[in-house]
Amino acid sequence: MLSFHSASARIINTKRGVSECVEIALGENAHEADLLIFHASIGHDFSDILAQAKTLAPKAQIVAASCCGVVGREGVSESMKDIALMAVKGKEFALAHTDDFYGHNSYEKCLEMAYAMQKQKQGINMIYFLGSGIDIANDECIRAFESVFGADVTIFGATSSDNMKGFISYQAVNDKVYEHGAYAIGFCDPTLSVDTQATHGFVAIGEPLIVTKSAGHIIYELNGKPAWEEYLHRLGLAQSSTCGDSIPIGALAEKLSAEEAIEYGNQHILRVVTKHEGSAIYYATTCAEGTSLWLTVRDEELIFIEMDRMVAEMKKREPNKKAVAVFHADCLARGRFMVDRILKEELVSKMQLPFYTAGECPPWLGMYGFGEFARLGGKNTYHNYTTALYVIYR
Repeated sequence: MLSFHSASARIINTKRGVSECVEIALGENAHEADLLIFHASIGHDFSDILAQAKTLAPKAQIVAASCCGVVGREGVSESMKDIALMAVKGKEFALAHTDDFYGHNSYEKCLEMAYAMQKQKQGINMIYFLGSGIDIANDECIRAFESVFGADVTIFGATSSDNMKGFISYQAVNDKVYEHGAYAIGFCDPTLSVDTQATHGFVAIGEPLIVTKSAGHIIYELNGKPAWEEYLHRLGLAQSSTCGDSIPIGALAEKLSAEEAIEYGNQHILRVVTKHEGSAIYYATTCAEGTSLWLTVRDEELIFIEMDRMVAEMKKREPNKKAVAVFHADCLARGRFMVDRILKEELVSKMQLPFYTAGECPPWLGMYGFGEFARLGGKNTYHNYTTALYVIYR
């Protein structure tokens, strides 16, 4: 039977940060850990994370990913020295990973991971997935996992990030650090279930951009013009701008069905652009020619309204179960780059307090990344610019 233990710290020395997290989460029982999951800001040395964690918990499998800040039981922090941990005791999981992971091979790479997990363990009913946040076709990742485990398996997790530059992100497994890798953890404890949901709080505006030339997840033309240049023009940004300039204000919106919009609390699902090569935009999912993409604006009031609604709906679905762990992915554009500290801490409080038991927050591992996985309309779905909660119940 799996048990979960979490901690977070703000320490510039990587090895000290790992040690503090392990001590807080596990006390003197670090040797009992079977799995350590780290999220760390881009300022940390990921080789040091792996090495120090292996010293403290020699029998544990270790994974890590870069992010733009963390959220833990201790609260929220966004600096270059943040680090957070979810420690797991128990054998009811399978771990697979890959390298050289890109949009053009997202399906094949995730299919390999899915088969690897299936060979290790039976009864996998939820998959925690963490992949590179740059140049990935995330809908193809979902399709691959579902082709092996079926659509009923819940896929949750995030894509790694840097400090909102769209330059590089890291994923690490056991003794190796990757720049374009991914890992997947299949949980198979039959006493556990997971509930997921996401919300954003942006509003589509103006006339849409029309995708007039694309292939897979790469958009070459918008409105018959070079995609990157037209995108920057519509945003009012200089043609010399980078992805880091566009990410905070450049959320692109796709129209949802009427039924999905009611559940989502919004008529659109959002997409982020984290890479371009010349005039080509690397989209986060497959994007067909003819797709309409709206620009958006952030609505602070709507963010808080929809957060309250989402948490209330999640509590309504599982009114009598105790949360034993919460994984949490948040878009970095919802963090300090767009919201001041007071509002950010209030938002985190609103998402955490409803899941407390006897005044105590459950083990909690959150990150500010480039994208989020959560169900929508009963289907595994990839999101951008959202808060996504993954509540594990026993």
